[in-house]
Amino acid sequence: MTTIKQEDLIQSVADALQYISYYHPVDYIEALADAYAAEESPAAKDAIAQILTNSRMCAEGHRPICQDTGIVVAFVRIGMDVRWDDATMSPTDMINEGVRRAYLDPDNTLRASIVDDPAGARRNTRDNTPAVVHFELVPGNTVDVRIAAKGGGSENKAEFVMLNPSDSIVDWVVRTLPAMGAGWCPPGMLGIGIGGSAEKAMLLAKEALMQPIDMAMLRKRGPANGLEQLRIDIFDAANALGIGAQGLGGLSTVLDVKILDYPTHAASKPVGMIPNCAATRHAHFTLDGSGAARLAPPDLTRWPDVRWAPAPTAKRVDLNRLTREEVAGWKPGDRLLLCGKLLTGRDAAHKRIADLFARGESLPPGVDFTNRIIYYVGPVDPVRDEVVGPAGPTTATRMDKFTDMMLARTGLLAMIGKAERGPVAIEAIRKHRAAYLMAVGGAAYLVSQAIKSSRIVAFADLGMEAIYEFDVRDMPVTVAVDATGSSVHRTGPREWQQRIGKIPVTVA
Repeated sequence: MTTIKQEDLIQSVADALQYISYYHPVDYIEALADAYAAEESPAAKDAIAQILTNSRMCAEGHRPICQDTGIVVAFVRIGMDVRWDDATMSPTDMINEGVRRAYLDPDNTLRASIVDDPAGARRNTRDNTPAVVHFELVPGNTVDVRIAAKGGGSENKAEFVMLNPSDSIVDWVVRTLPAMGAGWCPPGMLGIGIGGSAEKAMLLAKEALMQPIDMAMLRKRGPANGLEQLRIDIFDAANALGIGAQGLGGLSTVLDVKILDYPTHAASKPVGMIPNCAATRHAHFTLDGSGAARLAPPDLTRWPDVRWAPAPTAKRVDLNRLTREEVAGWKPGDRLLLCGKLLTGRDAAHKRIADLFARGESLPPGVDFTNRIIYYVGPVDPVRDEVVGPAGPTTATRMDKFTDMMLARTGLLAMIGKAERGPVAIEAIRKHRAAYLMAVGGAAYLVSQAIKSSRIVAFADLGMEAIYEFDVRDMPVTVAVDATGSSVHRTGPREWQQRIGKIPVTVA
């Protein structure tokens, strides 16, 4: 019989969440370093360089890898011989208290992203609780915890299918992955669950993402069974699509494919797929009654010596004097360094603006988008002497349905986000001769260094979704959609798929 203290579980969860907020798993960094060395696409190589540089900065500065510090997911195995010492909370409540401590830590405050009443008011809980917790009672006398902070951009790209028993899983992945877009911030991992029932397949996919990256070792030694061969087959087929880092086109789209399976009904073949993004965050600890868990800091010498710097060809843009004519001169793939003032706004702010216009009302005082750029971001709160916390882009497609309204009614010239834009947004950009600029997802702390001042100008009650005004200096972005509607997220992957040449190119 082992006695576990309530405080030990709470503090272990809090410490683990702080740890994974600024330390990438070393296996991910080593796999990403290999991808960087092998990458031949200049745009993808630049994006990976930003992610690797950001990772080292976060590890050294103990600040979040990504502004989206995730929804907490925990897999907890409690030994049947464990007893709790003076517990006043359930294990779920203990974990939630650990989440609360971690996300409100004044030395490294993490962004609260969880909203309650998800089908209605969607109020932010302000402390990132509750977590999603999966328990299993097992033989033994320890408490084993695997915990992750899962970003919304990658979580939103989860897919599920009920295949026929004879259908090919590889073919389904090849069809599905391009349609997922780049909002999950590749290169990353694919977690795949096969079998069980519908909900079991998705749970297996999520749990698979907790496993270490070992694709290079697997390929070197060769598959020992059918699932390992399937991992290799999916890995090769996914990378042959040419999607590349941030969807810009390149050799590395996935760094590994992890699969867990479970027996299923003879008539069924449920398959779940969940990607892990460039902000891969998970940790594993075990409590045995000897106190709170201790996670040793990683050896930073295992990080590659990659120090991102702006390309010599990057053009500086004065946001305070930006004109529609200048925007019309930008070309897809142009690298820009933004200087001056811009406004922010994402899902909730766009919805509020749409509601104001629907009621015949004006924008709030102090909000003027005329000849300006909007940045789709929800930053982390600053600590110590910071102007703003990590402030990387959010997935732009969620704002697609508002794009025509914003361009037609506010005088907006351009937008900044991550990943591709959909057909509706691209048509609006073309119609209004605007532009869409892409910042690198997974480089939030690096981007925040370009922000020299920050203030909330509207909708303060929305927390991280409020409208801010940032004054930036040399903020790096790439022209992703130009004024003619040409998109690098269409041309880039098509070019690199042709170069790789393993899968025939299809034209939609």
